Amino acid sequence: MCTLNIKPHFCLQMQKFSKEELLKLSADLFIKMGASDVDAQQAADVLVSADVRGIDSHGVSRLVGYVGLWEAGRINMTPTIKIVREHKSTFTIDGDSGLGLVVAPRAMQIAIDRATEYGSGWGAIMNSNHFGIAGYHAMMALPHDMIGMAMTNATPFIPPTHSKQAMLGTNPIAYAFPSDEELPLVIDLATASVARGKIEIAKREGRTIPKGWMVDKNGKQSQNVDELKDGGMLTPLGSLEELSSHKGYALGSLVDVLTGVLSGANYGKWVPPFVPYLPLLPDLPGKGLGHMVGAMEVEGFRPAAEFKTSMDHWIRSFKSAERIDGDQEVYVPGEKEYLVGKEREVHGIPINDKVVDDLESLKKKFSI
Repeated sequence: MCTLNIKPHFCLQMQKFSKEELLKLSADLFIKMGASDVDAQQAADVLVSADVRGIDSHGVSRLVGYVGLWEAGRINMTPTIKIVREHKSTFTIDGDSGLGLVVAPRAMQIAIDRATEYGSGWGAIMNSNHFGIAGYHAMMALPHDMIGMAMTNATPFIPPTHSKQAMLGTNPIAYAFPSDEELPLVIDLATASVARGKIEIAKREGRTIPKGWMVDKNGKQSQNVDELKDGGMLTPLGSLEELSSHKGYALGSLVDVLTGVLSGANYGKWVPPFVPYLPLLPDLPGKGLGHMVGAMEVEGFRPAAEFKTSMDHWIRSFKSAERIDGDQEVYVPGEKEYLVGKEREVHGIPINDKVVDDLESLKKKFSI
């Protein structure tokens, strides 16, 4: 089975797994690394949610990376997650080098609790690690008639406009808006032209990447999927300067300041890399990776029922927008992921053979 928008002749052979199989395998691996049952289940749920929604770059294919960081001593599987500063609706959390897959949901729940009490809740998180898809954390607010937000800084792979030095990560932003009869509106995007995981997927599938996704170590355009190993970089959202890369640069900077500078985490070129073979830079200005999460109670702005009815109207109006091609669907943000998830929940989640091989190696390594 091929993933969406991938031409069949580019696809590798896929094996299908149920959501339950991937959840069990992921949780078992985290437990073998020392996580508690509760933390392992939470981490697995975040990770597999990406595969279910079709965001394969952030799903179980990342397990190898988490294991590598744990072996390098950069992930604490039994963290003491604590609030180190707070004032009514705002707080800062020290994740104690824990899995971001565990730290971020814990912080989001606190934000939801604060929003219940104060109308909104905002949490800055330092000393964490990669937290999976941002949308997962933002969507936690939806059952509470709240608008959810989540963002994180990431491994620096992106140069500022006019620079050839990597200073920013893909730095994703996610917002989730509740609706009534329609699907919730979920906006989840990287502030880079492409997520690093999509480069990895292209490499696995033997595909050439589009122009504008990457530059070499000298800042020149490149379509070489191995460029990252030789100092190559991703481009900001907007891709090239003539296509407004400065806007993606600005958005990535926004995330870096809110998640890194505000929380006391590392920022800019000092953000810890996700891969264990890249060393940490000296003179780190903060602790670990940084996130920010937030929840806003809709009732603080207008009655939630009215808002959700209006959201339904908004969604339907965009869905009925005049099409370029009569057969081409107009989607709203998050809709494709929902449709993929609905299909995968029933028919299984396709995992390409190279990722399956990695998972089999991990099972053997940890005697699972």
